[in-house]
Amino acid sequence: MADKIRVLLTEEEVDARIGEIAAQISKDYEGQEIHLICILKGGVFFTCELAKRLSVPVTMDFMSVSSYGGGTESSGIVKLVKDLDESLEGKHVLIVEDIIDSGRTLAYLIEVLKQRQPADIRLCTLLDKPERRVKKQVKVDYVCFTIPDEFVVGYGLDYDQKYRNLPYIGVVEQEREDN
Repeated sequence: MADKIRVLLTEEEVDARIGEIAAQISKDYEGQEIHLICILKGGVFFTCELAKRLSVPVTMDFMSVSSYGGGTESSGIVKLVKDLDESLEGKHVLIVEDIIDSGRTLAYLIEVLKQRQPADIRLCTLLDKPERRVKKQVKVDYVCFTIPDEFVVGYGLDYDQKYRNLPYIGVVEQEREDN
């Protein structure tokens, strides 16, 4: 069986929306420096595109947190794979994610990061699936797109490590071979 990818959001739509979100973030953080925390691996494409469009001073760090195995469902167990290289004390932190669905990973991560005494923590995501939210306390400050509960790939999002490099957001649809 081969995977068929249906385009959900075009490259042009994604690009335009990142520009709009970057303008809003730049306005909200005017006169301040913002410290982006990119959540690897999926968030790297979005973080880089977002950072290029911000008009305020930016510093950046990376974290890898996992709650998925090789499948499509969250295991519910959060594991810190790569921690930050720099202190967060007194910094205006913006966590940048590719997608938020259950909120388990972010709920865990925000609690860990709050203990490091940043000035504040906000959350930005390319894609949000609020109907899948288990952790209702996760407040997303900046959302590019709210999407239906479908398994999406592209723009950093993967299916078993494939399709991250697609320049658009697509839905994986299994093709069935007729007998």
